[in-house]
Amino acid sequence: MTSLSPFQQFFDDCVGNWATERTYHYLAQQEVERSHTEFVIQSVDRDRKSQVLTDNHYPDQPDLDSLPGYHLEFATVSDKGDRVNQALNMLFVPQPQEGLLVIGDYLRDRAYEESRPIVSRFQFNPENRELLMTTTYTRVVSVDSITLVNPKLRIRKILNYRRPDDNEPLQEVVLVGFGVEQKVES
Repeated sequence: MTSLSPFQQFFDDCVGNWATERTYHYLAQQEVERSHTEFVIQSVDRDRKSQVLTDNHYPDQPDLDSLPGYHLEFATVSDKGDRVNQALNMLFVPQPQEGLLVIGDYLRDRAYEESRPIVSRFQFNPENRELLMTTTYTRVVSVDSITLVNPKLRIRKILNYRRPDDNEPLQEVVLVGFGVEQKVES
């Protein structure tokens, strides 16, 4: 059975205040946008974890206290002056598996692209401390990677694909994003 200790340590290291510099490449429009984001990650209690399950019509979990659950708030300002503020709660539900990777469901009470509860898939590789999250939205499929270089530095990569027909592979990339995320003292 895969050990969940490195998975939990990843999240323990992510709790706190972060500052992010990102670059987004909108391929269809041939535009590049830069942004700065300040965000805060906090652990949540059992009641908030349970609410995320309820919001997503997800089955109750017997060991809810051990599941990584977090509250995320962020404020982003683009180089064009656009501002986005959002707050959401998230919960990671690992599935039993053998082998190195931790895989499972990633639940949010509010999605980034669409303001609704959503269940996504995740995989975590403890060798390179990369969390890979795949979310299928109405128009796009977002593949978001967070690599924890050390407890104060994360590298972010985002690929949004035009959502293909059912059972078709992801092919058409519409957005590519890169970010450097540094933990800041609160």
